[in-house]
Amino acid sequence: MEDIKVNFGKRVKQLRLSKGYSQEKLAEISDLDRTYVPGIEAGKRNVSLIVIEKIANAFEISISELMNNI
Repeated sequence: MEDIKVNFGKRVKQLRLSKGYSQEKLAEISDLDRTYVPGIEAGKRNVSLIVIEKIANAFEISISELMNNI
């Protein structure tokens, strides 16, 4: 079973690419440090609920949609 952090990172990357965002663009619209997004996508960050909400808002989706299939 894959780590939830890895699965979450894959989901973020999938959504980011589908929106055509660079990692820097996602960081900017999520109000995160530009060095944080690569760590999320690599499954190396244990993100907080606040960060999850910021990412969902950046993609203009609900948190439940963001967490779908994780």
